[in-house]
Amino acid sequence: MAGNSFDLTGKNAIVTGASRGLGQYFGRALARAGADLVITGRRQESLVPFRQEIEALGRRVLALPLDVRDYDSIQRMVAMTVDAWGRIDILVNNAGCNVRKPAIDVTWDDWNLILDTNLRGTFFVSQAVARHMIPRHYGRIINIGSVTCVAGYAGLGPYGASRGGTKQLTMSLADDWGPHGITVNCLAPGWFKTDQNKILYQNQEWVDYLCDRIPLKRPGQPHDLDGAVVFLASDASEYITGQTLLIDGGISTGATRAMPRNP
Repeated sequence: MAGNSFDLTGKNAIVTGASRGLGQYFGRALARAGADLVITGRRQESLVPFRQEIEALGRRVLALPLDVRDYDSIQRMVAMTVDAWGRIDILVNNAGCNVRKPAIDVTWDDWNLILDTNLRGTFFVSQAVARHMIPRHYGRIINIGSVTCVAGYAGLGPYGASRGGTKQLTMSLADDWGPHGITVNCLAPGWFKTDQNKILYQNQEWVDYLCDRIPLKRPGQPHDLDGAVVFLASDASEYITGQTLLIDGGISTGATRAMPRNP
């Protein structure tokens, strides 16, 4: 393959859920690799600081409102993107939510909120974007999962179900759309500090316990995601589809703890 196959110059990328957290990590990495961005959030005004940050990198940015639980909102966002820029090359399905509760306390509405956002939203945003990728015979769809795609944790029943579903959905869509030149993969971060879980990191005992279980002995840092998202968005990964790439410091190898030393 000639040239730099990781170069995203001239590509248009949508990143959902980009008002904070991991969505901004992904957006920065894609922009630094050359991509222009469509960033979305439920409140358009919440995207202003990030839009300004990406514009300072010399990239084009379109900030659009999107509620992934609303079918019409999805269709409007995709139509506005195509009207403005003509095409979509890359989709990062990052919008997500969580309600951390013991399974016995999960409510009907908790379940619906999490599954509708993380799983149904991922499917219907992908579907709306794929309708424009298929005629061009090109596309990169990256579904954002987590280590809960492959491991279960107490207090994360609905969330784990949604992320396990994301892994299976990724494989199904890869098979569906592969003949149209579209790759669909799942990027699954491990333990990264975000607005959703930052309260956990205030407990040093918990952080020490977590690091004991991670072979690389630390939680994830923002830069740890850069290479993976650029790789899956670029032509360097053109023969990879239906896969789940864990960026987790190795925690998915098994819950290990430090062995006590002999006296």
